[in-house]
Amino acid sequence: MNNNTPFTQSISLVDLGIENAKIHYQLSANELHDMTIALGQGIETSTGALAINTGEFTGRSPLDRFIVKDSVTENKVWWGKVNIPFEPTAFEALHKKVTSYLSNKELFVRDSYVCADPNYRLNVRVVTETPWANLFCYNMFLRPEQEELENFTPQWTVICVPSFLADPATDGTRQPNFAILDFTKKIALIGGTGYTGEMKKGIFSALNFILPVDKNTLPMHCSANVGDNDDTAIFFGLSGTGKTTLSADPKRKLIGDDEHGWTSENTVFNFEGGCYAKVINLSEENEPDIFRAIKRGSILENVIFEKGTNKVDYNDISITPNTRVSYPIYHIDNIQPGSIGSNPKNIFFLTADSFGILPPISRLTPGQAAYHFISGYTAKVAGTEAGVTEPQPNFSACFGAPFMPLHPTKYAEMLSKKIQEADVKVWLINTGWTGGPYGTGSRMKLKYTRAMITAALNGELDAVEYKDHAVFGIAIPQSCPEVPSEILNPRNTWEDKELYDQKSIELGQKFKANFAKFEEFANPEIMAGAPKA
Repeated sequence: MNNNTPFTQSISLVDLGIENAKIHYQLSANELHDMTIALGQGIETSTGALAINTGEFTGRSPLDRFIVKDSVTENKVWWGKVNIPFEPTAFEALHKKVTSYLSNKELFVRDSYVCADPNYRLNVRVVTETPWANLFCYNMFLRPEQEELENFTPQWTVICVPSFLADPATDGTRQPNFAILDFTKKIALIGGTGYTGEMKKGIFSALNFILPVDKNTLPMHCSANVGDNDDTAIFFGLSGTGKTTLSADPKRKLIGDDEHGWTSENTVFNFEGGCYAKVINLSEENEPDIFRAIKRGSILENVIFEKGTNKVDYNDISITPNTRVSYPIYHIDNIQPGSIGSNPKNIFFLTADSFGILPPISRLTPGQAAYHFISGYTAKVAGTEAGVTEPQPNFSACFGAPFMPLHPTKYAEMLSKKIQEADVKVWLINTGWTGGPYGTGSRMKLKYTRAMITAALNGELDAVEYKDHAVFGIAIPQSCPEVPSEILNPRNTWEDKELYDQKSIELGQKFKANFAKFEEFANPEIMAGAPKA
């Protein structure tokens, strides 16, 4: 849809229980941008982007994310600390309180859809309190053409109300903020938080249930791009590992930066219509595509300006280290038309290992691939969270546990089958530390990581010599074009080799301790992929 075209159709929200609301329906990106500034809710930056503050919450709140436990979900969802059950009657009562609260108010409504492949399309209606939250959804979800809106029927609804605070004593929530999915009513109900990522990840979580259960399609927390030979590459990784950065390759077309489906027809499609990138320490030199995408139509979250200006200081994390930008995918020049790729040939598992143990690139067997996928490892560095004073392992199953309603082995089995059927090469990429842990060593240079990935994609690592890591057993290439050979084996980069060996064993033990809860579901091939610690 044209970024500047206003839409004049009017709609009603009475079917949701919202009455007499003043509805701004399907406003253009420019209208939402201007209205945010006029309401004093945002500032235009020197590049024309919109800068907003999300309030108390500058990230998701996983402990306040619930799924309604009913006949649809009871025997399918993997209930526990990630997927917290919520009573249907409690949801019904809270939903009524929220919609009553929204009646007679000024609201912003957007009809959109997710899943770029028409065979998997899901129509989504979004109801927000603020124009900038609506602009976020314009950016992040797929944008229907005007003629598609004439008979638009929403299949899911997102209701986002930051100003509504729940009463935990009566509403069944943990805190005043909440994000609840109801798979029977097909509603994502969000309150008490202005963090926009809750809307994006709410629908992602819904798709992570719908696609494997109903569509025989693997949902993935990954980015993807495609080369001139129609070869699709998939990049799995948790926040901060480089999914967005490394998939934005000037020599390859971007399919998407965060959420995809892999179909039984062996195609990969983007769920979204935009990108949501971290901007901490952003520079045009290191990440030119993202840097240049930050213009009018983009939304910067929780950034700080250089003193006396409206120029963003990307190094200032006074509000949060989780500074972000959302922008429509067409802000990137080199994109794949239709956001669909075929013929996946390489998968990269990205980890930012702040212990400095894992190699910068290694090749995985199918068993190791399944093991590392279920583990979903990266590491937190000191200072990123309260109480984190030294590197800490962060395991998130399938590289996205907070968004996975099913048991992780369900996704791992689907991935393993697809890897073998499509003869896909799987690589583990450490974008974290070399020469020692955080505080002693240094972050792996981005140019080297890019060179390693390019070499893997071009088949230049197929015939080189490999040696297995002593603890993890993963195959380390002994040479790579445009990369110093001495950094390929991380042990070589440590001054104290015996300390490296000791810390390797300790990290391997952390892997095994984390995996203990999955062992009863894992076959011998997967267990053979475990570290030898």
